[in-house]
Amino acid sequence: MTYQRDTCSRCILDNTVSDIEYDIEFMKKLDSTYVKRQICNYCKFHDEMTKKYPIGKVGWRKLNNLVDIIKDEGKNNKYDCVIGVSGGIDSTYTLYLAKKMGLRPLAVHIDNGWNSELSISNIEKIINKLNIDLYTLVLDWEEFKDLQISFLEASVSDAEIPTDIAITSGLHKIAAELGIKYIIFGDSIRTQGTAPVGWTYQDGKYIESVHKRFGRRKLRGYPNLTLLKLLYYLFVAQIRAVSLLEYIDYDKESTISILQKELGWRPYGGKHHESLYTRFFQSYILPVKFNIDKRKLHLSALIRSGKISRADALKTLETVYLPKERVEEDMDYVLKKLGLTRDH
Repeated sequence: MTYQRDTCSRCILDNTVSDIEYDIEFMKKLDSTYVKRQICNYCKFHDEMTKKYPIGKVGWRKLNNLVDIIKDEGKNNKYDCVIGVSGGIDSTYTLYLAKKMGLRPLAVHIDNGWNSELSISNIEKIINKLNIDLYTLVLDWEEFKDLQISFLEASVSDAEIPTDIAITSGLHKIAAELGIKYIIFGDSIRTQGTAPVGWTYQDGKYIESVHKRFGRRKLRGYPNLTLLKLLYYLFVAQIRAVSLLEYIDYDKESTISILQKELGWRPYGGKHHESLYTRFFQSYILPVKFNIDKRKLHLSALIRSGKISRADALKTLETVYLPKERVEEDMDYVLKKLGLTRDH
């Protein structure tokens, strides 16, 4: 049976996104006829956020003001901000930009056991080139492996939440311990978009509930982010999470050229492919089991930002996420590392 998708006229999100909604608009053509268009709620949210985070002269003024505040509040500390690094383009450029603007960041890497050799090499290069201190928080592998298997057995589409929570919680924990008031993330609404509610759910209680049902080990060292911890970080430690990239016209192609030339950084392929588990999960499990292609999210953001055309984005979706041979290699590697088989 052919499945007909209802699609946004502006971006390429469709009804594989469970909470998508459309507003009907009529666009007048040159011949005075009208074309019916349906614009999704994610496009509407994008427009709201780009007003909140302007670019151009206004954006740079806001960015410089933010940087001045970070410098002032951290003037009595060795570091004035914490920046998570993965070896990927967004976190690398965020670190590069922060250093260029005179900030004194502490780079923090959360090692969950899935780093590619290229990501490790990239991290080492940028730390040395920029002369920045690095703190690596290594997760207990046996605990984390058990948690990942729990989420796979739960058969949910957001099985990478354990890593996302560990990163957020780990960065806040380190910032609080060192008295640092700002965490800088490498987020950009213009290139990343907004994750649909049905695709992900970040909550410490959710982690606990899934692991309680499917886990086999106690989570003694895993940096979960409970509500009490979050309240402490926000209101007692007074830590604020911000992004520098939201205020600039962040273009990844030109950014890659800068990072290669000045830092010796090397590209690794698709988004978040610095993690071998993420590459396998996004290229195989999400599209095959849950009919989720995360490329739609990022390509839609680029369409709204005028970086690519809708037609080119649709052509990209017609290509395979990864070659079949690479998917098979990744599957064998992930199963072996987790101690699972294809029949598990």
